[in-house]
Amino acid sequence: MLTRRALLASLPTALSAVPKEAPKAELASCERIWDRAPHNAFTGLIRHNGQWLCCFREGAGHVSPDGRIRILHSGDGSVWRPWALIEHPVADLRDPKLTHNAGGALMLTAAGAMHPPSEVRHRTFAWFSGDGRDWTSPIQIGDDNFWLWRVHWFQGKAYAMGYSTVGEHILRAYLSLDGRRFQVLNERLNVDGYANETDMLFGTNGSSLCLVRRDEASKTALLGSSRPPYRGWEWRDTGTRFGGPCCLRLDDGRILCAGRLYDGRQRTSLCWLNPAEPSLTEFLTLPSGGDSSYPGLVYDDDLLWVSYYSSHEERTSIYLAKVKLPPISR
Repeated sequence: MLTRRALLASLPTALSAVPKEAPKAELASCERIWDRAPHNAFTGLIRHNGQWLCCFREGAGHVSPDGRIRILHSGDGSVWRPWALIEHPVADLRDPKLTHNAGGALMLTAAGAMHPPSEVRHRTFAWFSGDGRDWTSPIQIGDDNFWLWRVHWFQGKAYAMGYSTVGEHILRAYLSLDGRRFQVLNERLNVDGYANETDMLFGTNGSSLCLVRRDEASKTALLGSSRPPYRGWEWRDTGTRFGGPCCLRLDDGRILCAGRLYDGRQRTSLCWLNPAEPSLTEFLTLPSGGDSSYPGLVYDDDLLWVSYYSSHEERTSIYLAKVKLPPISR
């Protein structure tokens, strides 16, 4: 039998052996910020000159010929108002994305599903703006019938992955020095399973990661890795089906991804990406369901800001969530 002194001496060791519950992410707020069109979807989010901009597609339905790009503006991230509306006379504009070019100006990209009769099914367009309200005329970037999903700027150059929308399924890598003229880095990356939607990350050492959605075979997302000049890629299976990927590397090195999960219930979720395994681990489900996902991500003022769309409240609408992330587990 332990003496009282021995028992007390053993308590700190015994108590320290009890596992503590890891801190969890906290949904600080979630607001519907737009629902005026019959179908509002496919978002992008950016912080520009101290202001917030959110872009998305408006249309009669998920697939309809009347898609146009709505851009909302907010000074505080709470009150949003219409800022710009972009249309194309012969195209359904889809999946808009916002980024900053090398000079700090806004760059908007979107795919155009061309109205028939047309020899081309899809083109990818870009617009430029200083304030997000007045935009240039569209210019085509990339090749006909290749959908450049998201443009990323790194060390003064623009990179993008494009997937073919006609004929054989091909994933193609692009590079641009000015964001207007894109040249092919790799005509055909070695990826099977109908690779399409992508997001890329660049490290300070120049290495790059690419998360890609697949819609054939196992349909699980792949994680690619490459180094300059990014012509060759190594691909590994995450084992998770993931749609509309949007990734963000935090200052502490953690990588989070937002998108749609398909494991029995479609929803928009936040996941940690472990590139070593690789794996995607869900840590927070956002209020969502049905037709949902295609998020934008910004980390600002100790909060993760997430734009996305969802149909869980009947009309397919645009939402903005603010999430307090947990600290690194020690």
